[in-house]
Amino acid sequence: MADFQVSVADPDDGATHQFEVDGQDANRFMGRSIGETVDGSAVGLSGYELEITGGSDTAGRPMRGDVRGPDLKAVLLTGGTGFNPTRDGERKRVTVRGREVSDETRQINAKIATRGDQSVDELLGGGDDEGGEGDEDDE
Repeated sequence: MADFQVSVADPDDGATHQFEVDGQDANRFMGRSIGETVDGSAVGLSGYELEITGGSDTAGRPMRGDVRGPDLKAVLLTGGTGFNPTRDGERKRVTVRGREVSDETRQINAKIATRGDQSVDELLGGGDDEGGEGDEDDE
C-alpha cells in the first residue's frame, strides 16, 4: 500500500502545508495525473479541491507532465522540470518519472484549486502555531 507526503500550496497567501497520507486517503491519489483534481478531504481539507502540480519518486526523480504513464523514461531535455541548463543550447538526457501517480511516488505537490467554506487554518486547527512557539524560544 502506498503512502505519500503531500505538499499543498495556498496560492492566495503563499503558504505551504505538509501532510502524511496513507491507506484509503492515499488511494484517492493513485492513478491521477498532473493537472487533475483530488478531493481535499484526503489531507484534511474538507470542501476543498486540490490540483496535482507535480511530485517525485522514491529516488527523488521528478514527475514531468509531458511524459505519459507512471514509468521511468530517459528524455532529452533543454530545460524545465528535472534539468536547469547553464549555457545556451545545452541539452541533457535525464531519467524522469511519468505524470501519473503510482506506488513509486513518495511526494506529491498540489495547490488549492477550489476553496471550501472554512479557512485552511480553521480546518487544520492552528497546526502552524508549533513553528511559532519554537521561534519565541529563540528570543
